[in-house]
Amino acid sequence: MINLGGQRYNNTPLSNEIVHNSLSNNSKNFTFAGIELNTMQKIKKGDVVGFSFILTNKSGEILDQSYPGEPLMYIHGAVMIVPGLEKNLLDLQVGDKKIVEVEPEEAYGLFDESLLFQVPRQNFPAEAELSEGMQFQSQDEGGLMNIVVKEIKGDTIYVDANHPLAGETLKFDVTIESIREATAQEIEHNHVHQHGSDH
Repeated sequence: MINLGGQRYNNTPLSNEIVHNSLSNNSKNFTFAGIELNTMQKIKKGDVVGFSFILTNKSGEILDQSYPGEPLMYIHGAVMIVPGLEKNLLDLQVGDKKIVEVEPEEAYGLFDESLLFQVPRQNFPAEAELSEGMQFQSQDEGGLMNIVVKEIKGDTIYVDANHPLAGETLKFDVTIESIREATAQEIEHNHVHQHGSDH
């Protein structure tokens, strides 16, 4: 599954984790894993948001989608998902549905031809049986780079370090599944914690 800029977790469906349900003044509150959820609240910075999605390109091809009962979780404002999607989720509530079209500049960037390289075979692990489409990680001054083998000609390997979705206009069909305030530890660690976990 394509990483949308954040981290994926194998979350249990919210309905299986509810341990308390209280209704008062026409508001709906749930408590699970010791954390209170209010289904009436709107997404704001610092909230943990769970959403299901279907991701397609301009031609309508499905590129990725969430699994039933396993929404993608992120902290709003923590740069865990692509900027063009995140800004369009602000102020949505649980149950809201929205189709968001994101241009490359606010998704995975424009395609950059300077990220196409010719690499000597000897630069790859000797035991690696290279084939077109294989992915590797390479370390440079800017950190880790994900590269894809595009073509093999003798001892010269042609690779692409662009994100697989670089240059693509993306369409996200999103449903908001849950909203809650992030815990202090989640804010400090800059990721969503599994239920009952602090790591």
